[in-house]
Amino acid sequence: MKQSSFTREELLSCARGEMFGPGNSQLPAPNMLMMDRVLEITETGGAYNKGYIHAELDINPDLWFFDCHFIGDPVMPGCLGLDAMWQLTGFFLACLGGPGRGRALGVGEVKFTGQILPTAKKVTYHIDMKRVLKRSLYMGIADGRVEVDGKTIYTAKDLKVGLFTDTSTF
Repeated sequence: MKQSSFTREELLSCARGEMFGPGNSQLPAPNMLMMDRVLEITETGGAYNKGYIHAELDINPDLWFFDCHFIGDPVMPGCLGLDAMWQLTGFFLACLGGPGRGRALGVGEVKFTGQILPTAKKVTYHIDMKRVLKRSLYMGIADGRVEVDGKTIYTAKDLKVGLFTDTSTF
């Protein structure tokens, strides 16, 4: 791993396809980019010593999803927190040099025990890589958790992401 943290500008560069080269992993562009910075990404460490990612999203009441989910009862959709964990797992694989485009492949278990409201300040993501396969398919399996203002509100087990050099038959 060449770099251990990434700014918002660097993440936007990844979204534009500039970071890993043509045909390789990209993060989604705003509005679907679910993090503002990666504070730490390591090839070792984490709960399983297979790698760790720590990232953050700043919350403000002007974020797009608060206007539509739900009118009069604004809350960040839980699926966006889950997507953020998939995004970070794929980003980890790309940072390892894995070729291809990232695709979420599934999740073993997800639990929601809280919510992200427009009054929150910060969402924090923690991803513990469990397994990294570097064969004809690069694939990562990870556990993750989402915190809002320091309180754990989502957990996911066995997040699966693969990198595909050909997505035409996916």
